[in-house]
Amino acid sequence: MNSQIRTSLRRLGTQGPEVTAIGLGCMGMSEFYAPGQMDDQESIRAIHRYLDSGGNFLDTADMYGSGRNEELVGRAIAGRRGAVVLATKFGNVRGPKGEFLGVRGDPAYVRQCCDASLRRLNVETIDLYYQHRVDPKVPIEDTVGAMAELVAAGKVRHLGLSEAAPSTIRRAAKVHAIAALQTEYSLWSRDPEREVLATVRELGIGFVAYSPLGRGFLTGRFKTFEDLPADDYRRFHPRFQGENFQKNLVLATKIGQLANGKGCTPGQLALAWVLAQGRDIVPIPGTKQSRYVDENLAALDVVLTPEDLRTIDAILPAGSTAGDRYNVQSMAAVNR
Repeated sequence: MNSQIRTSLRRLGTQGPEVTAIGLGCMGMSEFYAPGQMDDQESIRAIHRYLDSGGNFLDTADMYGSGRNEELVGRAIAGRRGAVVLATKFGNVRGPKGEFLGVRGDPAYVRQCCDASLRRLNVETIDLYYQHRVDPKVPIEDTVGAMAELVAAGKVRHLGLSEAAPSTIRRAAKVHAIAALQTEYSLWSRDPEREVLATVRELGIGFVAYSPLGRGFLTGRFKTFEDLPADDYRRFHPRFQGENFQKNLVLATKIGQLANGKGCTPGQLALAWVLAQGRDIVPIPGTKQSRYVDENLAALDVVLTPEDLRTIDAILPAGSTAGDRYNVQSMAAVNR
């Protein structure tokens, strides 16, 4: 087991929970990444492996598997609730067949979603409750006001936002303390460095980095487009398609060569880089296999020197990744 995980705690914001430096993203256990290969029992083993190793920060959302992921996490933490900082999200609306119906942030929907998540997770309180995407039709003050009522009612301990723009974050923080902002951040998604990181640091808000492994691309697992399973939604991501794939493969290969010289895996190097960007940043790599839990946590043992960081910067400077991180429709829902 990793020797550092039990002692490597980071606080989310000035008033938020203390969590282990590497969390566990649970999304892929129930949807999106090769759903034909999903195995609930193996996913529960992965969660238990993470908790047994000293990890405490689990991330899910009501939209993952249309609620199935929350139910899975709820089963996995039964009898272990006290050892878990549990985060979930609301806001992305899905229909009865799983179809995406847009974003909602109206107060009635906030309350409805929280109660439904509590039931699926089989817990009395959610430690960190995020608005998954900002609803442009509802003032953020109204949404966060409703979320604050959940805190007052004891249903939620801390509040968070996901993919919110700096101006939105500022407005939200005036209504209630925001413990964390969750946004994509990795060696190949460095957009938050422009404004978002400075904003959350000024306001005393923690930063949770999702997809810190570049949706798996930075691990070196994918050498060709055909390496992606036929039912994997990454096939529809611009960065995994055509010339973009080939250009990004060149960059990932260079990262892999650097990792080899450091005696670690490419994924561990990518995680170590995110961790090195500040103690207020907590990456939440996702996996559905227990063997990758150990590999990810071992990134805590990777030491990057200032020279290493300069070398990495030269290989993958901000903006060097080919293609947008989502399709056009999904990009419209981020940073707003």
